[in-house]
Amino acid sequence: MGHRVLAHYVAGEFRSGGAAFPLVDPVTGKVAGEAPEATRELVDEAVRAGRAALDAGWGAAPAEERAAALRRIADGIEARSEEFTAAEAADTGKPRELAATVDVPRAIGNFRAYADLLYGRPERAYTTSVPGWSGGTGQALNYTVRRPLGVVAVISPWNLPLLLLTWKVAPALAAGNAVVAKPSEEAPTTATLLAEVVDAAGLPAGAFNLVHGHGPGAAGEFLTGHPGVDAIAFTGESATGAAIMRNAADHVTPVSFELGGKNPALVFADADLDAAVEGTVRSSFTHSGQICLCTERVYVERPVFAEFAERLAGRAAALAGYGPMISAAHRDKVLSYYRLAVEEGATVLAGGGVPAFGDARDGGFHVEPTVLTGLPGTARAVREEVFGPVCHLAPFDAEDEAVRLANDSPYGLAATVWTRDLSRAHRVAPRIEAGIVWVNCWNLRDLRTPFGGVKASGIGREGGEYSLDFFSEPVNVCIQI
Repeated sequence: MGHRVLAHYVAGEFRSGGAAFPLVDPVTGKVAGEAPEATRELVDEAVRAGRAALDAGWGAAPAEERAAALRRIADGIEARSEEFTAAEAADTGKPRELAATVDVPRAIGNFRAYADLLYGRPERAYTTSVPGWSGGTGQALNYTVRRPLGVVAVISPWNLPLLLLTWKVAPALAAGNAVVAKPSEEAPTTATLLAEVVDAAGLPAGAFNLVHGHGPGAAGEFLTGHPGVDAIAFTGESATGAAIMRNAADHVTPVSFELGGKNPALVFADADLDAAVEGTVRSSFTHSGQICLCTERVYVERPVFAEFAERLAGRAAALAGYGPMISAAHRDKVLSYYRLAVEEGATVLAGGGVPAFGDARDGGFHVEPTVLTGLPGTARAVREEVFGPVCHLAPFDAEDEAVRLANDSPYGLAATVWTRDLSRAHRVAPRIEAGIVWVNCWNLRDLRTPFGGVKASGIGREGGEYSLDFFSEPVNVCIQI
């Protein structure tokens, strides 16, 4: 894409103020652009711009008007889809095909889906006539309306930067909120392109604002602790979510968090092993494991354990065209877990090191897809999220044991079950402590269904009306008759 120079977008204007920080190409390790670091003053201006947009009527705009704006944004992304695809691949290092078939279409779909939902829940009033019960005062008519929360902060991660940003921005705008977005400093380019699309779509100045910068002691902290922010939606690491909660606590700001995962897969002996192996390759190694939904723990019923392990290791060793880690620091973290696993007693069935390409990629942040086995459930490499292309295999002997192993984790985001037994699938899936359980598939998503985690994997649910519930406040109106 050439050297990228990004800008903030505040109160309907692009701003370039603030010290610049570099954007590094994770494929080659070379500097590929720069973005400005937002000051506390700029973040404050963005929040005030959001409030001004609400005061000017954005939150009370008719549903048709907001829906039309969302559709214009979707059309704008679609018209520039090649540019968005190139930017997403450049920032994250993911294959262009992945960005073109998942990230960009899903971003377009997010805006269109919430435009369609605008004629449902947020504008629908429930009316109930109930007998008066206080001192014989007669009957009352009760109905419920929903109003926007106000100015909401949206903080998105680096792994799926456009998809997860729009996953929050679309319902927030649909519900009539003003948004101040802060993308990850590792992958901010598509957020800037989105600001350009929003600007062209003609939203009122301040309805959508974008500030760049880092987290602690910087734009992220300034935003999440701002007294003018009425809600926070965040996707990222569990430790960062905890820090945001502490920062927001003084103002009792409501939060919606989608956090980390150490996701299990259960492979039963009656499973279609071809499908289970290929599905686990996808769930463990897509985007080099840098998706919160990726599988890092695989439990296989003992009669098929050896065959499954051999086949999965062979597929992992043969993988080509996978992308790098997002940064040198993250590559070093993943490699440290590879070393730790060996120190804890793991057998490395595939990978475990750094690939050599013999070209410019050798300056980038690649690690090998890795398959481990032999560790106890107490090992750090089994309990802690690596967020890289790695999974650990362990055998089990009974259904109850498989469920216990799956649930033996501080996390609870997603799980996968591989079995031909429909009764078993219906028995096992509800017992797994996770926000979503896939059976004989992985990452098959319907935008209308609830998405989120339990335990250390998050608070609340996103998707369809669940997102609209978070981004709007129900108000009861009671009229005595």
